[in-house]
Amino acid sequence: MTKGLRKGLTNYGDDGFSLFLRKAFIKAMGYSDDALDRPIIGITNTYSDYNPCHGNVPVLLEAVKRGVMLAGGMPMVFPTISIHESFAHPTSMYLRNLMAMETEEMIRAQPMDAVVVIGGCDKTLPAQIMAAVSVDLPTIVLPVGPMVVGHHKGEVLGACTDCRRLWSAYRAGEIGDDEIAAVNGRLAPSVGTCMVMGTASTMACLSEALGLSLPMSATIPAPHAERVRCAEACGRRAAEMAVAGGPRPSEIVTPAALRNAQVVLQAIGGSSNGLVHLTAIARRTVHSVDLREFDRLGREVPVLVDLKPSGVHYMEHFHHAGGMPALLKELGDLIDLDARTVTGGTLRDVVRDAEEVPGQDAIRPRSRPIKPEGAMAVLFGNLAPRGAVIKQSAASPRLLQHTGRAVVFDSLEDLARRIDDPDLDVTADDVLVLRNAGPKGAPGMPEAGYLPIPKKLGSQGVKDMVRLSDARMSGTAFGTIVLHVTPEAAVGGPLALVRSGDTIRLDVPARRIELLVADDELRRRESECAATPPAAAPRRGYARLFDQTILQADEGCDFDFLAGPDHA
Repeated sequence: MTKGLRKGLTNYGDDGFSLFLRKAFIKAMGYSDDALDRPIIGITNTYSDYNPCHGNVPVLLEAVKRGVMLAGGMPMVFPTISIHESFAHPTSMYLRNLMAMETEEMIRAQPMDAVVVIGGCDKTLPAQIMAAVSVDLPTIVLPVGPMVVGHHKGEVLGACTDCRRLWSAYRAGEIGDDEIAAVNGRLAPSVGTCMVMGTASTMACLSEALGLSLPMSATIPAPHAERVRCAEACGRRAAEMAVAGGPRPSEIVTPAALRNAQVVLQAIGGSSNGLVHLTAIARRTVHSVDLREFDRLGREVPVLVDLKPSGVHYMEHFHHAGGMPALLKELGDLIDLDARTVTGGTLRDVVRDAEEVPGQDAIRPRSRPIKPEGAMAVLFGNLAPRGAVIKQSAASPRLLQHTGRAVVFDSLEDLARRIDDPDLDVTADDVLVLRNAGPKGAPGMPEAGYLPIPKKLGSQGVKDMVRLSDARMSGTAFGTIVLHVTPEAAVGGPLALVRSGDTIRLDVPARRIELLVADDELRRRESECAATPPAAAPRRGYARLFDQTILQADEGCDFDFLAGPDHA
């Protein structure tokens, strides 16, 4: 097997000339033969002026390079796409697969013996892991880390759970323009990802649970010196993996590792997006994630991490309580401790070295959980034949069994136009329904599932309602919200048949979501929908590729042609 600069030579029909030319050009950067003869470790540069979550990447890059060189390797930094949740139109999820493809192809195209991928904001980590398992080159995942907390009027603030809560209060007239402006400058006091258990924190924890990241790397705050030392350690370990030739992702992302990640997803009160991403990662291997099995685990695994939006703390508190190693230790026999990690050992080694923190209350014992069941439940029924998801740990207990009248919005535009209309026929007991916001219909399955409470109800003090959609929701959000209804309305799913005034029954304990309309009436509506011509497909570019190949939420929203390992 070729290594270093001899790996993946450009095709000129003469390998000797290809290597000669490659060395001639790279020497223009001032490298010596000694440097170029060493194992090469690629390092992804995801810094962007549009991505404040990745604001510490330049510092991390230098630390990873230092670690590589201390271990005798040659670091080579290369740029990739960088996606930020609030700067990506129409939604960051629309671009996740593009980043995964681009990262995969750049790892393949350039000579490297191992790679350190640096990511954080929501879709970057899953994209990078999807790429890594497809290439199957020795890989370490380095999260950028969470922000530190903000403060306002003596209250601790966290983006973006508290930004949603306070924006809802502003919409309801509970706080004014001056206060919401002050809050706007205090919610995100440093670079890094959201400091609550949103999707970014969830994916960092899942990466560590999968064994793809070094211990503690999920939780170290982005501005801390410890984060920089972690980056140096990643570089050092990546250089060792380059020499050894492994472990490779295919040796780490096993059925046991995927099950461990599902257990952790339930125990941390993780983002519902984490399930979609984990499913996509699994589909890049020979393995899979089964929604019914995930739901079964949720009945066994309690929520132990006391973080917003399911609890009260923030990521830095989780870190100071011992981070993922301490959580894995508390989960005990729910975790397969023989699963391998990038350290060269197993999770058993990680748990053995877990820090004991007297008096900490961010990681609860199994005897005193935050919630007796896991973060998420998977629902089935005539509205979701292939499943839907609810983050029950962040829902209102009184609404987990609820029957109400549907108030339907046909699109994101329809929602924006009518949700605050004073004449909207809606009560607090109704079920808000949004459709055509799924992977294909939106496109990109935006985080629009967190439908706002209509202003006229918010002003009456209504804080939560049952909401239902084929969209996603930010992991930072809270509320009784049914998401990822599959199949989506845009591909003929039953959500397309719902009419305002219909009765919908939600029964989370029974794992059911039902439209209480007679079968013959549903068949009649289905015939009407079939007679409606479909929307025109995109004509060109990435939009056309996305439209033609995107899979549903239960399949990870990957492209259909990317399933399975390329290296098999």
